Amino acid sequence: MTDADKKRLLREMIFYRRFEDRSFEAYMERKIGGFLHLYSGQEAVATGVLEMAVTHQGEKNDYVITGYRDHIHAIKTGAEPRKVMAELYGKETGSSRGRGGSMHIFDASQNFMGGYALVGQPFPLAAGLAMACKHKGTKQIAICFLGDGANNQGTFHETLNMASIWNLPVLFVCENNGYAIGTHIDRSTAEPNQYKRAEAYRIKSSQHDGMDIEIVMAAAKDAIDYVRKESKPYFIEFMTYRFRGHSMSDAKGYRTREEEQEWEKRDPIRIYSNRLIDAKVITADDIKAMEKEIDHEIEHDIIKFAEESPEPKVSDLNKYVLDDDPDPRWIGPLHH
Repeated sequence: MTDADKKRLLREMIFYRRFEDRSFEAYMERKIGGFLHLYSGQEAVATGVLEMAVTHQGEKNDYVITGYRDHIHAIKTGAEPRKVMAELYGKETGSSRGRGGSMHIFDASQNFMGGYALVGQPFPLAAGLAMACKHKGTKQIAICFLGDGANNQGTFHETLNMASIWNLPVLFVCENNGYAIGTHIDRSTAEPNQYKRAEAYRIKSSQHDGMDIEIVMAAAKDAIDYVRKESKPYFIEFMTYRFRGHSMSDAKGYRTREEEQEWEKRDPIRIYSNRLIDAKVITADDIKAMEKEIDHEIEHDIIKFAEESPEPKVSDLNKYVLDDDPDPRWIGPLHH
């Protein structure tokens, strides 16, 4: 990568952290309602994987799908940050017209096929997207982000089995942050190393440090190249950590301060910032200026857009629920 690329990636991770921090504040101000699951601490995974994947030789984006900690995956895939924030605010200008909220960010124009509230729901959908890629004969693949807490769902095992048998071009990206809500993985899962579970389905798998973006990108490139070339699934596990609670209602009483401090030393933004400073790619003053610029963008563009956008109309309650002009071929007997 060029120095400009490295600075851009650092800026992206800082932007994502600040975006989530500002979302936290808006929630506390009761401007965002419902559920809110923040991504702080895990930025290197989504940034690094999708940096290697999103486009391929001018073709449309790879398909990306994830669970409910989805804001950053959507933005990195190409969704407009203003629309993502407006969706958190429940506004008409949001990515799902304010109907979905935090857990249902969606942007089909960028092939971001959604965040999903149900644990384990994205797995079979990712397999379907991968099958579509295979039938269309493109070089696109499906990328399914998942947390370690979802891997005890039946859909996890059913999907891995189908993906292996059918040789589907799908990359499963496990963001293992050690906890399923408040339960540590050692208490809930017989095999805590998730990549080993995928190996049982004869899926090529690997495990890597998820707090170092350069490690993430190198591992993701190998995995993505394999899925594209071989048209087979790959399971990649990144060991990471979320700095905030599972959701806004989580006081993190199940974690010790000592544990959190140890992981904070491995903050992906701190690791990459220090590396670029040591390599004289950027200075500490440059980073401070970058942070100030990002804060201004978020406050005076993104937040402003969300707060000034209109609420959905009550009269539109049923809008987008059914197709306004359905194709009668797909209605059958219900048409009568």
